[in-house]
Amino acid sequence: MKSNKGFIAYGIKFKPILKDKIWGGSKLKNILGKSATDSAGESWEISTVEGDVSEVQNGVYKGLPFDELLERFQDKVLGKSVVNKFGGNFPLLIKYIDASKNLSVQVHPGDEMAKKNHNSYGKTEMWYIMQADKGSMINVGWKNKISSEEYSESLKNGTITDHLNFIPVNEGDTFFIKAGKVHAIGEGVMLAEIQQTSDVTYRVYDWDRVDENGVSRELHIDLAGEAMNFNVIDDHSVDYKLIKNQSTNLVDCQFFTTNIIEVQGKIVKDYSSLDSFVIFMCVLGKAKIDVDGAEELIEYGESILVPATSKSITIDGNLSKLLEVYIS
Repeated sequence: MKSNKGFIAYGIKFKPILKDKIWGGSKLKNILGKSATDSAGESWEISTVEGDVSEVQNGVYKGLPFDELLERFQDKVLGKSVVNKFGGNFPLLIKYIDASKNLSVQVHPGDEMAKKNHNSYGKTEMWYIMQADKGSMINVGWKNKISSEEYSESLKNGTITDHLNFIPVNEGDTFFIKAGKVHAIGEGVMLAEIQQTSDVTYRVYDWDRVDENGVSRELHIDLAGEAMNFNVIDDHSVDYKLIKNQSTNLVDCQFFTTNIIEVQGKIVKDYSSLDSFVIFMCVLGKAKIDVDGAEELIEYGESILVPATSKSITIDGNLSKLLEVYIS
């Protein structure tokens, strides 16, 4: 490990924050090895959302809440350009999600609307499908162009799902969900999610289900209608081609860049031109990541943060797949 003016750089892991959901299942426990229940829907891997701040799990900062680490070393961890862009806040929320039942049909607000209504960032996100049961589908966008009036009418007469664009999914499929895009993760899908640091969701339709007390979850019809983009009609999976030991871009937007790397053997990543932290999410196999002489193992379903001060790292794996996430 190297010290950078008091900061010790290494690959930082965090304790997962596990959340039971009405639609959650057992894959986070049985497939990803999380200490979860059989109704866990989300594992928040790296978070500074109020009330759900991650805790460092390893190394010299073990036990330190992530927001306190950032208070002490924000430039070193995040990178000066990230601090300048986001005011020193950690700009992302990193998750794994297991949907044993359909999630609600929903939409997220953009920055302007989220700031006005919730004093929050907006919520643009992306999904990488890690596993999908046979026949599993997701909803992204509309089947055909729809007006706000038709949207409202379909909710009244119970035909909203007739207008949704459903897509069958398989491992490796990737989807970019801009704020304003109607969407829903379908039954049987487990995925990695990268999103802006926000927990604002507007539910449009929840499949008429109720909890154990017979109570329906709150819907947000008017807010959803205000946030909605009614013109997203021909959405599809991101087109990409894996090249061994090279970063292949999946999503590049103002909020985050996400690449995928299929690692075969040992590779060196040069981040000397990048002024940002880098997050790795292991979506297949396992790999060793050497950060400034400190080696950490990242296994399937784990995540690790490489501080911005680390300009060269070594990854050693055997046909493992890693999502590589940073701010460009």
